[in-house]
Amino acid sequence: MGGFVVIVPARLASTRLPRKPLLDLGGEPMVVRVARRAAHSGADRVVVATDSDEVVAACRRFDVEAVLTRAEHPTGTDRLAEAVEALQLDDRTIVANVQGDEPLLPPPVVASVAALLERRGDCAIATAAHPLTTASEFFNPNVVKVVTDVDGRALYFSRAPVPWSRDAFADSREQLPDGLPAWRHVGLYAYRAGFLRSFPRLARAPIEEHESLEQLRALWHGIGIAVLPLTEPLPPGVDTPEDLAAVRARLTGG
Repeated sequence: MGGFVVIVPARLASTRLPRKPLLDLGGEPMVVRVARRAAHSGADRVVVATDSDEVVAACRRFDVEAVLTRAEHPTGTDRLAEAVEALQLDDRTIVANVQGDEPLLPPPVVASVAALLERRGDCAIATAAHPLTTASEFFNPNVVKVVTDVDGRALYFSRAPVPWSRDAFADSREQLPDGLPAWRHVGLYAYRAGFLRSFPRLARAPIEEHESLEQLRALWHGIGIAVLPLTEPLPPGVDTPEDLAAVRARLTGG
């Protein structure tokens, strides 16, 4: 495939885990470990986009490229848009978005999502999903579901349990019926840089407001999103002190 750029958005403030990007993982700040791991995807360039001078300084101490962005962005995608401008990326450049709190994200999956977007001229975004197997996850509003068409383009993302199996769920909601195409959306994206430039100018969509899912803004405006089917879930990110302890244990073999 052609080249692509990884941008790692990293806000210093975090409600559940203060100063999350700078937390130590094996002698490196978390955001540095994320960026270095992302580099193994084959990306031409990996850049951290942050709202903190302290994070920029930490990245530079470890020879990781970083760009300072404004603090007040309403979404992570808006932060990416500012970074694309700061880096003067060509509109055709593919930009993979790797969250700064996912130090275990497999680099081949990043490469695969970027490659999918390169193949899909009908889409400006690519993302990923894996099958859902339990009713508890399917009915959990914190688990985002995605429904796709025959060509793997997203039809809709929702916190609701979709697609709904009318007959099976009329009898029981204790388990998922065989053959239900229930897919959990994974928050890994690749974008064309030109789309990122246009995103802040797109009007927010009513479905985005109610679902609190910013990718619905793209669908609302008719922008194609290609979905990469994965066979299994990705490793968890770091949102809580318990997550941090678990990742540290995995990195040390504990």
